[in-house]
Amino acid sequence: MSDSSDSELSTEGGAARSLEQHIRQLRQQIPPSVRLIAVTKTFPAAAVRAAYAAEIRDFGESKVQEAAVKQAELSDLADITWHLIGHLQTNKVRKAVQQFDWIHSVDSLKLAEKLDQAAGELHRRPSCCLQVKLADDPSKYGFDLETLIAALPQLDQLTHLRIVGLMTILPYGLSETAQRKIFERARQLAEEINQRGFSQLQIEHLSMGMSGDFAVAIAAGATMIRLGTALFGRRDTSL
Repeated sequence: MSDSSDSELSTEGGAARSLEQHIRQLRQQIPPSVRLIAVTKTFPAAAVRAAYAAEIRDFGESKVQEAAVKQAELSDLADITWHLIGHLQTNKVRKAVQQFDWIHSVDSLKLAEKLDQAAGELHRRPSCCLQVKLADDPSKYGFDLETLIAALPQLDQLTHLRIVGLMTILPYGLSETAQRKIFERARQLAEEINQRGFSQLQIEHLSMGMSGDFAVAIAAGATMIRLGTALFGRRDTSL
């Protein structure tokens, strides 16, 4: 092997160790009770391996096809839990059920019903979060509060899904006080749903908080946070 190749390998190995160290340091800021999902969309499989070496086992992807490529490359890491956190088109439902253990972005009753049908046919039972919009934001998907409340009885009939969480994404540019109010409203909503005594629906998880607001989300009761930039640095938005 040439000297230049040796240098490239050394540089890559050093970068991976540096990333692993950074992830370990960041994890010390997060309570053990909060599940850290490393958001690896647009990042290579090598980033997943570095996070895995830092003892992270939960990984979030936004696109079914991109995730499939990484899952094939990382098939030797058998104990990874894969989370779909991006908007899911109905024509990708079957593949999503096959590839992911968690689906955080269940944003309509129609999508939930299609997921339930696919899960039954594939003999799978993915864990799901209902994505809810608790502030006006045209750029985000999700149930509005009124639509979600109306859909709860039908969602409770979907026996091939484990609907166990709520997921919310904040609009950009909110103050910390406004962030906290929305996260606290999500926690209250989970409590209100559980008080209704549904047979299937039991909201145990709050998937909320990303790189810019995860500390506020944790203080408000998040049980899952989704971190990309905070772990891996800024992603290439041209991808």
